[in-house]
Amino acid sequence: MRESQLDALASAARELIDTRFPDPNDVEGAAAMLLDDGTILTSTSPEALNPSTQFCHEVGAFAEAHKRGNPVIASACVLRESVHRYVILSPCGICMERLITHGPDVRVAVPEPTDFTNPRWVQLEEAHPYYWRNVWSTDRAE
Repeated sequence: MRESQLDALASAARELIDTRFPDPNDVEGAAAMLLDDGTILTSTSPEALNPSTQFCHEVGAFAEAHKRGNPVIASACVLRESVHRYVILSPCGICMERLITHGPDVRVAVPEPTDFTNPRWVQLEEAHPYYWRNVWSTDRAE
């Protein structure tokens, strides 16, 4: 995967935010995922009257990737926290569980420690080094 493809993910998420939620004062988010065939899928979380029924911005892209039968190779989630300020959100634990089904080499955007608006791309296993299923890994030391 090329660096330009990764850069395109955060841009695609920002573009969806601006298109779907045109009021720049609204705090909104979106996600973008890169598939193994180079396709970029985007999605956002619909609002619900009961917040406990809401789900992550990534879910729509996960579902579309599954429908197409294509593995996800990279993922980014972006939040517009104020006018012209977009921050990178690390994948939550549930999204990491969904992503791991595509393998530990999936690249995810995490915020740069000194500038949350810039993504740093890490493999899923780096984003979550203490993944709970590692205790059953065949590669572990006995």
